[in-house]
Amino acid sequence: MSRKHPYRISVRDNYPQTLRELFENSTRRFSRRQFSRFIDGGQFYTYSSFRDTCDLQSQRLSRFGISAGDRVAILSANMPNWTVAFFTATAFGRVAIPILPDSSPNEIKNILTHSETKVLYASKALLKKVPQECIDALTLVVDIETFEFVKKDREAFQCDGWTKAPNADSLATIIYTSGTTGAAKGVMLSHRNLCHNIMASHKAQRCNKHDRFMSILPMAHTYEMAIGCLYPISVGACVYYIQKRPTPSVLMDAMKTVRPTIMCSVPLIIEKIYRKSVAPTIEHSRVLSWMRKSMPWLLYWLVGRRLYRSFGGALRFFGVGGSKLDPEVEVFLKKAHFPYAIGYGLTECAPLVCNAMVGRTRIGSMGIASYKVDVKLDNVDPATGTGEIICRGDNVMLGYYKDPERTLGVIDDDGWFHTGDVATVDKDGYYYLKGRLGSTIIGPDGENIYPEEIELLINGMDGVEESLVTQQDGHLVAKVKFADNALNWDLAGEEQFFAKVETLQKTIKDRVNSLVGKNAKISDVEAMKEPFEKTATQKIRRYKYKQTSQTKDNLEKEEK
Repeated sequence: MSRKHPYRISVRDNYPQTLRELFENSTRRFSRRQFSRFIDGGQFYTYSSFRDTCDLQSQRLSRFGISAGDRVAILSANMPNWTVAFFTATAFGRVAIPILPDSSPNEIKNILTHSETKVLYASKALLKKVPQECIDALTLVVDIETFEFVKKDREAFQCDGWTKAPNADSLATIIYTSGTTGAAKGVMLSHRNLCHNIMASHKAQRCNKHDRFMSILPMAHTYEMAIGCLYPISVGACVYYIQKRPTPSVLMDAMKTVRPTIMCSVPLIIEKIYRKSVAPTIEHSRVLSWMRKSMPWLLYWLVGRRLYRSFGGALRFFGVGGSKLDPEVEVFLKKAHFPYAIGYGLTECAPLVCNAMVGRTRIGSMGIASYKVDVKLDNVDPATGTGEIICRGDNVMLGYYKDPERTLGVIDDDGWFHTGDVATVDKDGYYYLKGRLGSTIIGPDGENIYPEEIELLINGMDGVEESLVTQQDGHLVAKVKFADNALNWDLAGEEQFFAKVETLQKTIKDRVNSLVGKNAKISDVEAMKEPFEKTATQKIRRYKYKQTSQTKDNLEKEEK
């Protein structure tokens, strides 16, 4: 079922077609404006100084024979210089290889080797994770904080590299992702892909040069890269970065200082704020508890204003993407008139596929098709209305690097990208995510069970941080990570610890089984001591918990 776009399309959409165009246009138009900066001082750029620095860095790479088409990797936490390294590659025809800061040494080695990277921009802290054999194979290693050479191949010096202005279909970046199902993939994104997302972002949320973006998600992920880095450049806005580890207290202080107008987030962040601050405040206050029953509109207004002020009091757009938002949390945000928006996408789509703009969200929905993206459901089950989301448009990747077979497996002959996500759609074109095809569990009667829906129920219960529902020996089992104040593992082995675990397990089992159908009932609850391993957008790596213990041991050995 496809749908028409509700957006008003102008006679001529004047958007850049390449990152080179974006680079030249914005640095010329907004030359004197602030480009990016650390909140607490340090790295700082105007649009003019950003351009000069990129030009200088490109010249330095050329002197060592680094030409258009060569790979330039970036391994660093978020900072202004990350964007410099990215445009030093992409604006001059080179290819950027962003690497997530929490990647293991083995993952870093695989990415650098598979992509045939020649240059690495890395922070001192993360450079320690790069295997020496990889460093030896590189032409240049650059300290991203100071732009000093850490390693240079003197034999390559004076072998002038060449650059060129890329075209729309030139390869801009290769982003490696293992997602939640394992097996790393090198997603090839073109300049057209990334520039399309700038256009789609602008249609979803109009921003301008006076906006203040605050970056808290990894820039090596397409979500933050496209919406939190490239989009603000297109409108001349300034992006602020946090130099310290983004703990709740650091974030709160930063937001008071910056008073951001635009932020991109993942559900986990706002869900934690709701469960650890908002919900307990209401529950422990007699007045607020009374308001919830007698004057709910006043409760939501009061608590909503307090939450809004804690984000600096100037927020116009709080984007939530990466995974499904807890409906209970979303109900609160909507009733409190918090300016949240929902987005759905994948790395392969650079990333936007669907979005629900501020004020146009629907509880549980990931929104409508993004601007100039065709979206529909494939292989729809007539009984439930569920089908796989497929999309087509300028946002869809070129393919997987060095893996044509896998590319053919997800992009069909008509150009439709098969996302692997299962959803339903209502009459107005709003899509509702059910789960992943790969994680769908087939029940005893052949029906589809979506574990993500059961997990949302569990995650909304008191004392629960996160959960994962799997199938073991034909039965559903919920693995649950409890909050520290709910279960103290320091007491493990003592009688009172086991009694507490049993109580928590029974509470979850009884509650869930009273709310789900007979085929979705869980038979056991396992208490997890350590947090689940997650992707950059805080989705649990499900495949890690479907391995046998022997296979897990082998994986751990490989990581080491």
